Amino acid sequence: MGTYLAGNGIFVNDTSDDIIEFIGVEKTYDGKVNVVENLDLAIHRGEFLTLLGPAGSGKTTTLMMLAGFEAATGGDIKLNGKSLNNVPPFKRNMGVVFQNYALFPHKTVLENVAYPLIQRKLPKVEVQKRAKDALEMVELEAFGDRRPQHLSGGQQQRVALARALVFEPEVVLMDEPLGALDKKLREQMQIEIKHLHDQLGMTVVYVTHDQGEALTMSDRVAVFHQGRIQQIDDAVSVYERPANEFVANFIGENNTLHGVVEAIDGTSCRVLLADGMVATATAANPMSVGDRTTLSVRPERVLVNVDPANGAENLPAAVSEIIYFGDHRRVLMTLKSGAELMAKVPLAEVGDRLKVGDQLAVGWLPVHCRAFV
Repeated sequence: MGTYLAGNGIFVNDTSDDIIEFIGVEKTYDGKVNVVENLDLAIHRGEFLTLLGPAGSGKTTTLMMLAGFEAATGGDIKLNGKSLNNVPPFKRNMGVVFQNYALFPHKTVLENVAYPLIQRKLPKVEVQKRAKDALEMVELEAFGDRRPQHLSGGQQQRVALARALVFEPEVVLMDEPLGALDKKLREQMQIEIKHLHDQLGMTVVYVTHDQGEALTMSDRVAVFHQGRIQQIDDAVSVYERPANEFVANFIGENNTLHGVVEAIDGTSCRVLLADGMVATATAANPMSVGDRTTLSVRPERVLVNVDPANGAENLPAAVSEIIYFGDHRRVLMTLKSGAELMAKVPLAEVGDRLKVGDQLAVGWLPVHCRAFV
């Protein structure tokens, strides 16, 4: 985390915790349905925060309210403790990168990057120097005389990023900036943006619907659904310890089983499944005996030909399908109840020896299975 020292490209440590606050923020377009509802969110100085969620969940609207392109219906948004509610976008000192890059096709790359500095009426010599420095930062110093249409998608994305950073904003906002790129280039740019964030210590608020992108890049992930944050935490916690069934199903791949809580022991619960078998899981939220519950377990945590001696569950299943994925197999299995489980099985284990129709024991360690009510 750090603060930019204007003009010299150096960030220094800053002990301030929060740079942005959303306090009871709401947004409605029709006066009836809230697109964003009672949002309380603190964004730490220098962090990379991703707003993640499906279409219509409120994540982009939240970013647009922060940028000033949308007005909040209620509540307050603060930057460094000062309300932004009546501050126009160009006075918020935030850089914005959009999915379509929004570059001027009639201007050169250098002119595109220099544009925010010209708008701020900086001296011409300083404009040129800072624009060239920004292009050097994204490794495009040799492309300053080209037009955007003569660059690749990844290069255009870097130009847009340089333009967003050139005036040394306190916050950089990114709205699906990699959505138009192919998979390989998108993954490459994820790492480059993360490295740039780490190098400069800038505060980044990033919007995406891509779970892998969020997990790869973020210090924290805020998962949105129906205008509310369902969980905000570091990537490992959001993936391994989802707060509710929506988060478990939205992020990554997931198996779900249904049953009734039979017993509770601290944070552990025993669940009677539909086929009469019993499974043990970690209770993700408060529950009582007799509650109907949904079990969630990641495919990579599902064990096949399990050894009960290691404390894992032991449920009979039959292999119904095997899908080749190079370094592992996706093994689809059917329990007695007809419920299906999918496991990711490394080739180093039994991946090559499994066949459709095989009868086996399947399970998981209770710590890797979460129960939701």
